[in-house]
Amino acid sequence: MTRWSTGYAASAVCFESDSSPPVAPISGAAVSHEDLVLEAADGNRFAAFGALPETAAAIGVVVLPDVRGLYRFYEEVALRFAELGAAAIAFDYFGRTAGIAKRDDDWDYADEVLKTRPETIQLDVAACTAWLRAAGATRIFTVGFCFGGRNSWLATAAGHDLAGAVGFYGSLLDRNEWPGPLTRAAKLKGPILALQAGDDQSITAEQNAAFDEALTAAGIEHEIVVYEGAPHSFFDRKQEDYADASADAWNRVLAFVGLG
Repeated sequence: MTRWSTGYAASAVCFESDSSPPVAPISGAAVSHEDLVLEAADGNRFAAFGALPETAAAIGVVVLPDVRGLYRFYEEVALRFAELGAAAIAFDYFGRTAGIAKRDDDWDYADEVLKTRPETIQLDVAACTAWLRAAGATRIFTVGFCFGGRNSWLATAAGHDLAGAVGFYGSLLDRNEWPGPLTRAAKLKGPILALQAGDDQSITAEQNAAFDEALTAAGIEHEIVVYEGAPHSFFDRKQEDYADASADAWNRVLAFVGLG
């Protein structure tokens, strides 16, 4: 495992449709949850899933899914955060183009990803942070996966007043005409946690090193952890094979957001 510390192009399917997070539910935890429809500042209505602990939570987490949008896997991630005492919300990227209805496992998400824009994704993140603040959260983090990892880091430059951002195997390069986290590194705000896959065919060691250097040059508090030999989506698609990396990554997330 490589680790640096200081101070997307859509890939293959990121997980099997019936997979679950490699984090066991907490037996007896009192959590409420609900399907939501939120509205962004531009009028977009989009699907989301909210999970709240029994008592008011100061910590809030916005979960940004991979390229397939809001699936059960990410609803379960939100529930795991709530079981540990955080307010959490996972949301769907495609309200503007594909509506808010539940989708089957083989829907054509790839075309919809190409229609997304960084600024409208951040409008949706803003609606999610507003929901968390209305629930009482005062320290809000974003935690994203794949396409969501990239947008989680970019969220720190979008005026959401985040306490920090986590990305799992997030792409770093520019996407079409839109600058990626590497190009925008000087505009980001820390702290930032990057949990990258060492055997990722799309995100290279050179890119991770360049991101580390750019954040260091900008004076942004960050940590980049690279799990050697782990493939893209090791946390959600390769649970049995990469249990140690997944467990370490989850523990780092919890420590980062203040639940560890």
